[in-house]
Amino acid sequence: MKGSCLCGAIVYEIDSIDTPIGHCHCRTCQKAHAAAFATTAGVLRTHFRWLQGEEKLAAFESSPGKLRHFCSVCGSHLVAERLGQANLIVRMATLDENPNVSPQLHIWTAHDQPWLAYENIPGFPEWQPGR
Repeated sequence: MKGSCLCGAIVYEIDSIDTPIGHCHCRTCQKAHAAAFATTAGVLRTHFRWLQGEEKLAAFESSPGKLRHFCSVCGSHLVAERLGQANLIVRMATLDENPNVSPQLHIWTAHDQPWLAYENIPGFPEWQPGR
């Protein structure tokens, strides 16, 4: 599956989605994406590759050891990573194709905005059990 930023300067490809898709409600995702939550999934580094525009990537360390990579032209957040982890965290809304998989959980719901109401899937105040 291919994905890209808003302006199309950066294009990536993934071979598979390797963790369940989830909605992250943490305050840093809210601020970074200007949204109530960010929909993400883990993709093994070996299943991810930049196809175009890697030189246009910029990064911001939003919390110690966590880098958020975004397009320096349009600002679209594409992936996040913690160095040393086997997977990248892909921003699902940047996929250009339907992954044919639905989100399975909400995390960090303790940070929910009071105006937010969401669909009937499990929510957890922080990480899901067993994470």
